[in-house]
Order: sequence, then structure tokens, then C-alpha cells
Amino acid sequence: MNKMGLDAKRAFAKLRGAGPETRTKALKEIARAIEAARADILKANEEDVAAAREAGLSKAKVDRLILNDERIDGLVSSVEAIAGQDDPAGEELARWKRPNGLDIARVRGPIGVIGMIYESRPNVTADAASLCVRSGNAVMLRGGRDAQHSSAAIHGAVQKGLEAAGLPKEVVQLVPPQDRALVGEMLGGLNGAIDLIIPRGGASLVERVQNEARVPVLGHLEGLCHMYLHPSADPRKATEIVVNSKLRRTGVCGALETLLVDRKVAEDLLPKVAAALEEKGCELRGDAEARKIVPSMKEASEEDWRTEYLDAILAVKIVDDLDAAVEHIAEYGSQHTEAIIAEDKDAAEDFMAQIDSAIVFWNAATQFADGGEFGMGAEIGIATGRLHARGPVGAEQLTTFRYVVRGDGQTRP
Repeated sequence: MNKMGLDAKRAFAKLRGAGPETRTKALKEIARAIEAARADILKANEEDVAAAREAGLSKAKVDRLILNDERIDGLVSSVEAIAGQDDPAGEELARWKRPNGLDIARVRGPIGVIGMIYESRPNVTADAASLCVRSGNAVMLRGGRDAQHSSAAIHGAVQKGLEAAGLPKEVVQLVPPQDRALVGEMLGGLNGAIDLIIPRGGASLVERVQNEARVPVLGHLEGLCHMYLHPSADPRKATEIVVNSKLRRTGVCGALETLLVDRKVAEDLLPKVAAALEEKGCELRGDAEARKIVPSMKEASEEDWRTEYLDAILAVKIVDDLDAAVEHIAEYGSQHTEAIIAEDKDAAEDFMAQIDSAIVFWNAATQFADGGEFGMGAEIGIATGRLHARGPVGAEQLTTFRYVVRGDGQTRP
């Protein structure tokens, strides 16, 4: 592990000095290499999926593992989109001149070596690698055992792409997932080799990282996403958006987990929404008032308000008004993604101003909580903390800045 850390530092220096054209070439080569390795990646993924099903993983967790031709197409397209982005490293953010003649510039640059610890999703291997290359960072990837064969196949293609562009393959390294002790080594910083840790996964993973890390952490917590149906909500919009938010893909972090319905419209609106959800196989768990309106609902417990199901299950609660919805979200939410369905602009703006989450939507599905949908090409994850980035983390969010000062012999009196 210490050797991997040293190799990453050396590779970072090469990548940083290579310039944007070389990084763009590397990304294009990575996209070609993933396409060329399609059959190998799909074969490796079949092994992971079969093992997951044999181990009894939930349908949603298996879905997160699955790669097919459509999803491989998505991986390639994401890498190509990142290759087409402007390189953030070296961007001049501001420049000014002091009365003494000093010329001062604030310039964006890479962070260094990033340690990425994530669960299940093999696509993260390609997304994280590509975003780090675009931003000039080296990365050490530690994925979950569930996706170990898929991640290894993707990683092999990434390294081929790097070498084809004349960059060291150690720019992107894969930490073996079998030994959990290696996570602890990464959290210790590898004697200063790792500059930032990014965890992406469930609450237990993020909690461990935050408790044990000896280097800065950019946290990506679970997506306990809420949606509030305001009295002005259009019934058709509300129904379509709720169904899409919950059921398009239940295993993603932007999936809706708790529906809050304003009491003023609950009697009329909730049965319509509930029928559409139940028709598609969604289990509903409601509070006492919601179950009076829709008797087919199961009883919700206190734990349901705190649960990220990642499955076809939705908690439903009747609230007095917008302020009550905001209070519920503040108490139970993970500060990931929330939404309001309303035709009343003032109410929507009030909700969005009060909600302290990384992403807030008005009249749109929470499943849009995704860096690709935000035009970033891909994302490393959704940052739910406050420093140094929030929301989808793309290439720009994987940078910091420094000051470049140009003088002509000035000395300080």
C-alpha cells in the first residue's frame, strides 16, 4: 500500500505537468479501451451478478451491479463527454493588480492523490477515474467485493488508455477489495501520499471513514430523499413525478424515499398517487392519517422516516403545511436531495430557500440528482457535506486553487 501511495504521487506529478491536451487524449483513449474491452467487462460482470444473486442480495442491490450493453454505452459516452469538457486545472478564477505593482491571480488546480472508497456500482470505477484524469488528480480506487471482477476489467481498460496517451498507468490504481484492513491503510493517508478521501456508500461506510480518516474527507452520504406535495400541486404532474422519482431505478441515491402530502389536498390527491405507485408494485408505508385515506398502506414506524430503502417501498406522511414539511426534512433527511411539487411560485421559492440540502428540485423528479444530468458528464457522487463541494462532484469540484503572484523587484517596506 505504501508503494502504491508513492507511485500515485509520482504519477500525479506527471499528470499535472502533462497539460490539458494530453489529459484529453488520455480520456479519449480510455473511452476506446472500454469499448474494446466490452466483451471482457460483460463477462466479468456476469460473474459478479451471479455471485450476488447466490448470496441473496436484494433486487435493488443486484440492479446496481448489473452492466449490459446499454450501460456500457453509457460508460463510454460519459468518458467521451468528460473528454469534451474544458480542463479545469489552470483556469484563472480572478486576477487583480495591487498599487505596488504586484500582479495577483487565483488559479484553479488539482488536489493531488484522491482515495476513493465505494460500494457495489462498477460504473463508479470508470466515472471516478475519468473525472480525476480530467481534473489532473491521481486516484486510488477501492471498490466493493460485490463488483470486484467488473471493476478490475474496467480498471484494466482505463490503464491501457492512460498508457496509450503516454501517461503512467499508476494515475489510476485499484486497491484489492478482499482485505478490509486496506481501507484503514487508506484512511491513515499512506504517510502523506493521499490528499483527500471520498467515501461513496451507505451510512456505515461514511461514518467509519469520517471517524477514522486522518486526511480530509469529502462525504457522500445516503440519499434519504423527500418530496412535498403542496396544495397547488397539479395532480397529473404530481403523480407522474412521484412515480418516476421512486420507481425509475430504486437502487440509486436520488430515488425518492419519503412522500410528504399537504393535509389540504391529501383526501383528493393521495389516492391518485398511491394507486399509480401500487399498480407498479410499490409498497406504501403510511402514518395513521395516510392509512385512513389509503387503507392498503402498511403502518409506518419511526424507523421508516429514517430509512433509505433502495427498493420499491415508499414512506408516506401527511403534514399540516409547507413549514411542517420543512421541519420533517430537517429532522430526518440526509441533506442529499429534496423536491416540491407546486404551481405556486412563491411557495416553491420559499421551500427551496428553507431546505438545507445539496440539491433541491421544483416540479421535477429527484432521479435527476446525477452529475451526468447536470451536464458534468459523470460524477464521483453527491456530496452531502458543506466543504469543499456540495451536490454532484464532477471534475471542477475535484480542484482547489492557489495564488500566483508576479512582481518586478518589489520588496515589502
